[in-house]
Amino acid sequence: MSTRMSAPPGSQITPPDERRQKFDAAAFAKKYLIFLILLAFVAVLSVMTKGTFLQVENLNNVVVQSAPIGIIALGMMLAIITKGIDLSVATHEVICLIGASGSGKSTLLRCVNLLEPIDSGQISLWDEDITAPGIRANLVRRHIGIVFQSYNLFPHMTVLRNITLAPTRVLGTPRGQAEHEARDLLDRFGLSDKADDYPDRLSGGQQQRAAIIRALAMRPRIMLLDEITSALDPELVAEVLNVVRELAEAGMTLLIATHEMGFARDIAHRVCFLDDGVILEDAAPEKLFSSPESPRTQQFLRRIIEAKRL
Repeated sequence: MSTRMSAPPGSQITPPDERRQKFDAAAFAKKYLIFLILLAFVAVLSVMTKGTFLQVENLNNVVVQSAPIGIIALGMMLAIITKGIDLSVATHEVICLIGASGSGKSTLLRCVNLLEPIDSGQISLWDEDITAPGIRANLVRRHIGIVFQSYNLFPHMTVLRNITLAPTRVLGTPRGQAEHEARDLLDRFGLSDKADDYPDRLSGGQQQRAAIIRALAMRPRIMLLDEITSALDPELVAEVLNVVRELAEAGMTLLIATHEMGFARDIAHRVCFLDDGVILEDAAPEKLFSSPESPRTQQFLRRIIEAKRL
């Protein structure tokens, strides 16, 4: 009669030490993967928060415009708006662009936002050439907010809907979340009671503040402000400039075209004087306003002082 030998108790069970080794190996691999992901995130974050944020190199912009009737009948003329501009903007830096009307300030901002094509040169954001062929402009603009002289609010939408439209349509933010964030911004900038009003019920200063909030709702990394007080009554200018001051104090990177010389002197880390499409001077405000080097800058500031605007 054969005797069937049974395996010793527990012989088919993996020993506890071996289980522990397998578990530890899997846990280590998982932790190492998380570490690599965090390391990559820190590397990207360091690029986004340090050093050069925006770089403009040898920018040339040629715009074809219809000539005024009576000067050249049915003719065309070339207006070279910017000529070899070089400009770097660091994260959290506030740069003010000053100069006479037509000097190229607004065109420079429109080129940075890819609203104007460039003839030559390069614009880089986080060291990536955003003017290279194949770049999707709308993706770039998610990181760049721009506010114009005219408010450009949609007249048939409430202030709240003006602000939430882009986040919901472009970013895919749920409407409830977008409205909550919009109301927080409206409260922050003193417009909480205007959320359900239409733009024509707001003053010029309130409309401009709403336009700034609309740009902020997209959570941009840099804001371009194009002479945002030029269309306002003098008594409304201060309320808009206070909003910009708050943004600067909060660390927003700002590139501002302005005719408000006192404001530029107070808020900017650097001031650039443009003339005929060229940056003639780029200096700290205390230096540029007190001892400008270029004769053209001296002439411009002398006229500003004579007009009691500085």
